[in-house]
Amino acid sequence: MNKGIANFDYYNPTHIVFGKDRIAELATLIPVDKKVLVLYGGGSVERFGTLKRVREALSGHTFGEFGGIEANPTYATLVRAIERVKQEGYNYLLAVGGGSVIDGTKFVAAGALFDSEPINIFGSGIGEGIPIKEALPFGAVLTLPATGSEMNSGGVVSIVEKKAKLGFGSAVTFPQFSILEPELTYTLPKRQLANGVIDSFVHIMEQYMTYPVGAMVQDRFAEGLLETLIEIGPDVVDESNHDYNLRANFMWTATYALNGTLNKGVPGDWSSHGLGHEITALYHIDHARTLAIVLPSLLEIRKEEKGAKLLQYAERVWHIMDGTDDEKIQAAIDKTRAFFESLGAPTHFSEYELGEEVVDALVSQLEKHGLTAISERGDQTLDVSREIYRNAL
Repeated sequence: MNKGIANFDYYNPTHIVFGKDRIAELATLIPVDKKVLVLYGGGSVERFGTLKRVREALSGHTFGEFGGIEANPTYATLVRAIERVKQEGYNYLLAVGGGSVIDGTKFVAAGALFDSEPINIFGSGIGEGIPIKEALPFGAVLTLPATGSEMNSGGVVSIVEKKAKLGFGSAVTFPQFSILEPELTYTLPKRQLANGVIDSFVHIMEQYMTYPVGAMVQDRFAEGLLETLIEIGPDVVDESNHDYNLRANFMWTATYALNGTLNKGVPGDWSSHGLGHEITALYHIDHARTLAIVLPSLLEIRKEEKGAKLLQYAERVWHIMDGTDDEKIQAAIDKTRAFFESLGAPTHFSEYELGEEVVDALVSQLEKHGLTAISERGDQTLDVSREIYRNAL
């Protein structure tokens, strides 16, 4: 096992356009000779005037619209968008929405130029796992900070008929630009704000909560972002609190949580997402809430394997200095669970009216999708994952 910082390349071409009243700049961010397809989700972008502002900004462009991308974007919907792109000759895409819309737009951008059926972008027993080599250019207008998709090259799509939620990504699926207007978060309800805080928190943890390799810069970045979310989270989820700086810090933290900075040269453990995706696929619980269920229980079950980093987390992030090492670690796990619950996200299956029946069903899904040796060491077997699900009952 590598005990030092590993070799890495760092590449992120996304142009961030951050601050007040930036949507009007779409007029110059997208070349005027491009035929643009605007992709969005439900009615909120229409209802709150965001889509109207986008239309005004693109008044000098030729553009069309494709709505209805789901909160967990489905393969079937995205294939319809791909067909529309091909039939009508669009050569630039614009995502207007949260991470799901941006993820979906990335898939459409890749699928429109893919040599095979788009299902073959996925592996995990669903498709052939053919690498993405080219994609249409696209930009984004972010409305919900959470996934970091606005400044990274990955995405997640649900294949409903297969009961699967799978990731994809490529160096060619970075947004060319993303507009981040903190004031767009003023329209979000508490549940979505809480989901954004939790999703961001767990993204950071999955790049941090592994084992020490002496990566002081990455560790301090991660710890600072975690402390920021702990500090601002309770105020962020107050939907009546429209403090601009509060929401600006939230938006930028969510972006930085998964823009490729924190994972450079360090091990990562994405098993929380792997276990959480299966919960969403089977029981349709919000993605962030599945993470709130999984992460505290994962830390409980994996205390020994993650002991050194858990102690560092306890002391640096939660400032727990009293007690034995074991007591500090347990206190940090308890505080993590309490933090999620304070935001309104239950951390046990029972609070979602689910019981012991979920354990076998979810473990079966993990096996079906090849998630049998996960974690930073590849030692989280199906039996360990079973313990984690059971601990979360």
